[in-house]
Amino acid sequence: AAFISIQAFPALLDLPQDLEVSKVSCGSRHTAVVTRECLALTGGWVGGKYGQLGHEDNASSDQPCRVEYLAAEGLRAEEVVCGPWTTYVCVLE
Repeated sequence: AAFISIQAFPALLDLPQDLEVSKVSCGSRHTAVVTRECLALTGGWVGGKYGQLGHEDNASSDQPCRVEYLAAEGLRAEEVVCGPWTTYVCVLE
């Protein structure tokens, strides 16, 4: 199993330099980002059953990864809000 670094304090995220972040929200153990290009990226600890990262599996991730479902459906992320075990993304078609 991959080691996931869960930190109880703020930490820098290493995002690709070509992405410009417009919105960020933090949950209890995960982070979601919306870029100026309207992409949604999520990362963190999911505990294996809540799926708050929005990826096709329930794996945890140290680095935010693009939510592929939104891109595949042609949905543009506009806003993101994280709760303790949830992530809400406002999208436009």
